[in-house]
Amino acid sequence: MELQLFSLQYFLIVSLLSLYLYFYVYSAYKKSRKPGFKHYPLVGVLPGFIKNRHRILEWTTEAVKACPTNSAVFQRPGRVHGVFTANPSNVEYILKTNFENYPKGERFLSVLEDFLGQGIFNSDGELWKVQRKTASYEFNTKSLRNFVIENVSSEISARLVPTLTKAAETEQVLDLQDVLERFAFDNICKVAFNVDPGCLEGDGTAGSEFMRAFEDAATLSAGRFRYVIANLWKIKKFFNIGSERKLKKSIQVVHDFANHIIRSRMEAKVEKLDDDLLSRFIGNSDNSPEFLRDIIISFILAGRDTTSSALSWFFWLLSSRPDVERNILKELETIRKQNGKNIGDTYSFDELREMHYLQAAISESMRLYPPVPIDTKNCLNDDILPDGTFIGKGWFITYHVYAMGRMEAIWGENCNKFVPERWLENGIYRQENQFRYPVFQAGPRICLGKDMAYIQMKSIAASVIERFVMDVQDKDTCPKYVASLTIRMKYGLPVKVKERCVD
Repeated sequence: MELQLFSLQYFLIVSLLSLYLYFYVYSAYKKSRKPGFKHYPLVGVLPGFIKNRHRILEWTTEAVKACPTNSAVFQRPGRVHGVFTANPSNVEYILKTNFENYPKGERFLSVLEDFLGQGIFNSDGELWKVQRKTASYEFNTKSLRNFVIENVSSEISARLVPTLTKAAETEQVLDLQDVLERFAFDNICKVAFNVDPGCLEGDGTAGSEFMRAFEDAATLSAGRFRYVIANLWKIKKFFNIGSERKLKKSIQVVHDFANHIIRSRMEAKVEKLDDDLLSRFIGNSDNSPEFLRDIIISFILAGRDTTSSALSWFFWLLSSRPDVERNILKELETIRKQNGKNIGDTYSFDELREMHYLQAAISESMRLYPPVPIDTKNCLNDDILPDGTFIGKGWFITYHVYAMGRMEAIWGENCNKFVPERWLENGIYRQENQFRYPVFQAGPRICLGKDMAYIQMKSIAASVIERFVMDVQDKDTCPKYVASLTIRMKYGLPVKVKERCVD
């Protein structure tokens, strides 16, 4: 009798346990079948994350596109929990409406602190506000605008055009991305620090060590976000092994370069401040050398990596669209004739503003290939996003700029096509809502250098297109990208340069 009772109890326990496991697995299965990321018991999205780390932008884009609200919940071991969104109403909410609830956050700041320190791109609260206020004043000065135009024009005439002319004469295959990065590096150093590293002259080896170190530091720092085991990088950093050892060496090269600039400027003791930005930050005695170093690195990241990335993808897209190139050439010819200019003459600020079609083409290129493809914030308190998605305290939220450029709900059925005309209204460039097109961020943290970036990119594009034909090698194959802080082409942009025949 006792044995029968024990057998019955055992049977009931096993049955209940089996029933519980069935419903647990079934509910997890149903959850994994929902639109968005596939979640599995205990490990969350980890299997998909491991499988798609090499194509992280495409994978996350597919997930948010599959969701009715274009927002997908993401969870994996290591307390990594958050939301990816490509919904403009959510973007406006986190970047403006409820801005105070969505700072960069400790996780983001700690991952990039070794590289970016407490610069403007890696700070929150009062520290960010102080930097923003100082930089905002300087970016709005007419003297800085003129200083930028003069330097860009000078660099184009003295270095960029001769480099491309030499390539055309020798018929060599040139990495245009590398050329643009060197140009941007020289230019931002002159504009921001009044230092000329001479990266785009001579044999092209000047500044090579720094350039490689900066690229490695940016790529390896961004890689910390993609570890299969969250925070494993901290263990590797503690023991100084693997990628963390390489990162440490790269950051040291970057810091040495920045510290050298600061020491040189401090020792010079120039009483009259120049037009460059560093002089104005040095003028504040409260700013420590470490703070100035972080400022320098932030400006190099902003001025070198973003514009060179944008223009590299622009020239690749342009290579397959001779009709767009013809429209740009026609616009440049009209502006030259109206202002009595010849090919090779410097364009003024007002003339650059008249280049509506060129700006439309560059904006369209950045819509498809935004220099900073994703950006992440941290949620301070439980919240409900405008599309109804719940987001918990301590979760991250990533607004997916790359995915937003591929949303039919935002850009229509031709969202995957390169169509500069979508930016024009009666031939005049039309600004897009910043929350539908957050390429330069949006809200209180919108990029201060937006206008400066357009000045530089339009100056370069106009000068190159009117003088040269860029024969992009293997132009029908989309270049692979490096998943860094910016979307760089993995193998560069090989081109053969030809001088344009002018009638």
